[in-house]
Amino acid sequence: MSTQRPLVLVTGASAGIGESFARTIAADGCDLLLVARRVDRLEALKASLGVETHVMALDLTEAGAADALVAETERLGRPVDVLVNNAGFGKAGLFAGSDRAAQLGMIDLNVRALVDLSHRFLPQMISRGTGGILNIASTAAFQPGPGVAVYYASKAFVLSFSEALSEETRGTGVTVSALCPGPTRSEFGEISGMATHQVFRPAFMMTADKVAEIGWKGFRAGKRVIVAGGLNRMSAAGGKMLPHRLLLPIVKRLQTER
Repeated sequence: MSTQRPLVLVTGASAGIGESFARTIAADGCDLLLVARRVDRLEALKASLGVETHVMALDLTEAGAADALVAETERLGRPVDVLVNNAGFGKAGLFAGSDRAAQLGMIDLNVRALVDLSHRFLPQMISRGTGGILNIASTAAFQPGPGVAVYYASKAFVLSFSEALSEETRGTGVTVSALCPGPTRSEFGEISGMATHQVFRPAFMMTADKVAEIGWKGFRAGKRVIVAGGLNRMSAAGGKMLPHRLLLPIVKRLQTER
């Protein structure tokens, strides 16, 4: 009798790194549950994957969204073996003059929704003694980000939270990893307003496919923190080692127009 393939839930799967994760994970022989707001893109992606794929149009910042997602997994009659918390967004600009709804929306999606989904699916993984969570953080997690303050802070939360869960689940058979990409060729740059910033120079950027490949490989290897690419590893190391009185002006300059 054949064994059922693992089911991987990927949020924010309609574009960018999330779409690339769907392709990478499908190529690894897993079934998928893809979640995003743009169902037309999800349906087009589903048709190209070649594995059992379920799609769900959902805005994770809305009240009851996580309940609806759990209900969908129950309807499918399949446990979520791996959760890829990829959904998130950023908005550049000085905090004092920013749109309050956008700032709070980053917290709702990048932090609250990620914690909510992790809390709903992690206990089941622990009870089965298998599976895991891959949270998408950022190299932004390694230092404060003047000019993009809430986004950087939200990703610092994701990294800290993931590392703590990794230790809490050690020895249970469950893996919790944080992937920290740097600037990536995707629609994120345009949506966030960072596409024309110094930090988004083409020489600094990786493709979404490469980021997803590195992230999935690192997660499968049980790594706690995965920083995608040599230049990004150097950046992360600098974020941890440099005194903030020296580091913050550098980050602020990188988050200004070219």
